[in-house]
Amino acid sequence: MSLRINEVAPNFTAQTTQGTIDFYEWLGDNWGVIFSHPKDFTPVCTTELGAVGALEQQFAARGAKVIGLSLDSADNHSKWAKDIEEVTGSAVNYPVIADTDLNVAKLYQMLPADSGDSCEGRTPADNATVRVVYVIGPDKRIKLALAYPMTTGRNFDEIIRTLDSIQLTAKHKVATPANWKQGDDVIITAAVSNEEAAIKFPGFKTVKPYLRTTAQPQ
Repeated sequence: MSLRINEVAPNFTAQTTQGTIDFYEWLGDNWGVIFSHPKDFTPVCTTELGAVGALEQQFAARGAKVIGLSLDSADNHSKWAKDIEEVTGSAVNYPVIADTDLNVAKLYQMLPADSGDSCEGRTPADNATVRVVYVIGPDKRIKLALAYPMTTGRNFDEIIRTLDSIQLTAKHKVATPANWKQGDDVIITAAVSNEEAAIKFPGFKTVKPYLRTTAQPQ
């Protein structure tokens, strides 16, 4: 039920806690992170919006803008934000989409097309599939899609780690191994010959003919 990696992220116009936005205009040439929620005033999501508030500057340092989404009104979002800051100690200074007509949830394949056109009368359980994270590149294409169950809070440190990997591998002909973090060695991709690797990545290590590692390029 999610868009595939490298598909174009749909554009939309929506009301948010910071006014009406055109998504592409709001994103500009930045990276974007959309993370969605079934309903306001839900416990796991309360902790998540606070967690993103605490990490917003870390996303910004990577050239990434964050935007939340919940199937509720902007007025409810603003009331919920007070609870979020009280519970987590972090303010929600980023926009949260008020997807009252379910338009964005459908565009991003979080809900089926026959879900109706109003959030009224819908419970969090009805919207259980609206628990998705998308990372979108400056080219407006999906770079990462993650779906979570309602009972599992998202690990936004992992999303930052993934963003670091995506940005690094977009710049250099490398990939990142399991559990990679900033500063760890990386893998040279198969698109790079040994001769080219000797120039681009002097001192690289051949673990297997198909697995060559090198220090993280800058």
